[in-house]
Parts: sequence; C-alpha cells; structure tokens
Amino acid sequence: MKRNDLAYLAAYSLPLTGFLAAYMQGVYVFSAFLLAFGIIPVLDAVWPRPHVSRAHAAESVSRLHHRYFDLLLYLCPVLSLLLVAYTQWQIRLQEPATWEYIGLILSTGTVLGAIGINVAHELGHRKAPLPRFLAKVGLLPALYQHFYIEHNQGHHRHVSTPLDPATARFGEPLYAFWARSVVGQYASAWQIEKKKLQSRGLPIFSFYNEYLRFMLFQLAYLAVNAYFFGLIGLIFALFSAVVAFLLLETINYIEHYGLERKKNENGRYERVQPHHSWNSHHRIGRAVLFELTLHSDHHHLASKKYQMLEHREVAPQLPYGYPASMLLALLPPLWFKQMNPKVAEWRRKYLYE
Repeated sequence: MKRNDLAYLAAYSLPLTGFLAAYMQGVYVFSAFLLAFGIIPVLDAVWPRPHVSRAHAAESVSRLHHRYFDLLLYLCPVLSLLLVAYTQWQIRLQEPATWEYIGLILSTGTVLGAIGINVAHELGHRKAPLPRFLAKVGLLPALYQHFYIEHNQGHHRHVSTPLDPATARFGEPLYAFWARSVVGQYASAWQIEKKKLQSRGLPIFSFYNEYLRFMLFQLAYLAVNAYFFGLIGLIFALFSAVVAFLLLETINYIEHYGLERKKNENGRYERVQPHHSWNSHHRIGRAVLFELTLHSDHHHLASKKYQMLEHREVAPQLPYGYPASMLLALLPPLWFKQMNPKVAEWRRKYLYE
C-alpha cells in the first residue's frame, strides 16, 4: 500500500468531528462545519497541488488493496446513521441551548452530505448488491434516496443539457438552482421509475415502485426519530437532512455551471466528454471527498472506482477547491464575477469553434 492511499483516511476527520461536536457541545458544536468550510479551504489553498493525478492501474492493485478502498466507503453509511443516533441521544441528555442545537444540525448535516450522500453517489455506481444497498442506506438520513434513481439513470444521461435539473445554467444564482434542482430531481426520478414499471407491465402504485418504497423508508426513519427523541428529534432529523442535500445541490451547481453539450445534426446531444464538468485538482479536497473533485473523469466513465480516477487537463478547472467554491457560490455576484469569464472562454472554445 502506498503512502498516498492513506490520505483517504482524512475523510473520517469529518465524522470524528461530528461525534466530537455531539459529545462536547458548547463551542464544539460547529466542529465538523468549521472543518469542512474553514480549515479544509485554507489547506486546499496553501497545500501544493499534485503535478499529475495519482490513479491506480487496475492490474497493479491487489485484491486486498481493493478491499481497503472499498471498506473505507462501506463504513460511511453506518457512521452516518450512528452519528444521527448518537447526536440525538446527546441532545436528549445535555439539552443544548438553541445556538448549540443549530450548530449540531450544521455539523451533522455536513457529515451526512460528505460521507453520506457523497459516498452513496460512489457506491450507487457499483454493480454488486452490497454497495448498492449501502448507497441507499447512506442516502436515508439525508432523505434523498430518490437520488439513487435520478442520478444514475437521469443525470449521467442528460448532464450539461436543458433536460438535466442538476446542471446549473449560465447566470443562474445558486438559490434559484436549489429550488429548480430539488423539485426537478424528484419529478425526474418519478418519471424514470414510472416508465420503467410501465415497460415491464407492472403497476405504478405498488411495492414494485422503488421511488415509493424510498418515500416509505424515509417516513419510517423520521417516525423512528420522533418516537425515540420527540419533536426536537424530528426537527433535528429533518433539518440535518436539509443541510445535507443542499450541500449536495451546491456541489451539483459548481460541477457543471454554465457548461453545455452541443446538439448533433441528428438532433441528439454529443457524448459526455471530460470538458463537460468542472474539475478541482486540490489535494485535500480530493482526499476528504474520495476524489469527487475529479468529476470530469467520473462522468467520462461512471463505473470507474474513485481510486482510479485521473485528473483531466482538458477539463475546465475551478479556481478553488470544492469547499471554497461552494462558499463562493453562496455569494452570487462574486461567483458570477469569478466564473462567468471562464464560462465565456469555455463556450468560445467548445460551442462556437
């Protein structure tokens, strides 16, 4: 095992600070949130970027080595559920002040986004039953299980086209994108599942409908939180999930902002290429997010495992790492000032050449 392979253990710093926030409370309630959006952006800015991508050749990685990379992911959905339960229990024991409660929601939501939805995104592309099951588990506390349907069967097909609700349009503010993407992905997932059942001759309103099953599982999850932890527990579960999926949508926003695929003469869109996603080659963000930031290579071949992803020079590059870019997107005038000239240059190169 190479030393760089151990860098992915940095991803566990987020759940660890989440547990710390729940146990210590006081000023520590913001620990995971401040790590993600305070410390990591600074480290990304000062840490030298790798000269080349460090991707493993599949034939050079032993089976044991593969298991190490997989195990790092498999633990994350379990940690997500444990963190919610532990934080709920500590809230019940310690009765935090309102500002502490808000801090715990922010920290827990950050973890659910980073090792919950993000890891579920990676596992959802696998073929084996176990990772697919764990992908659904990881999405449960974020109340975003429909993502499993829409992302794999919708987003990857329609990315960087007007048909994709998860692709941000040029000049679209983040907050408008949140509303359009959240609603649009629910609607898209429903249509995908509906068409699938109709093609198989199965009833739509039945247990065959995975979309409806996901909704039932999520209602059951909320009911369990309400039963064991009361109204405070229900509110905590709801708002932690909102923080988590808004973090996901913010990532969606920065990953494809303003990028478009051209239509061919037959009216179909060109194949997805590495230049249809914004990349970030910042070392810390890459490790903490399991290479999510090498997004162009992921879209080029979605089945490629995270440790195999490579940095694509041809892809447009974000000026900052993911966490810093997410913060910048929260301020639309600054985001537009920084990114719109880059999008204009990209369009001259790829749309109008």
